[in-house]
Amino acid sequence: MAYERLRNLREDADLLQKDIAALLNCSQVCYSLYETGKRDIPTEVLIRLSAFYHVSIDYLLGQTDNPERAK
Repeated sequence: MAYERLRNLREDADLLQKDIAALLNCSQVCYSLYETGKRDIPTEVLIRLSAFYHVSIDYLLGQTDNPERAK
């Protein structure tokens, strides 16, 4: 579920995998592995994605359906 959220957030923002990969300073292949769940997402990457999409890390990980970040 968490991996599906990454893809949905990216697609909702009309971005390509290569766009997010550039933001994260990784290859498109590396980012693709995050989206498909074939590679664990490092904490630092989760933090950057959370900030970029303005959602909580718990939302990215599928721990909640509420995307709001704690204030």
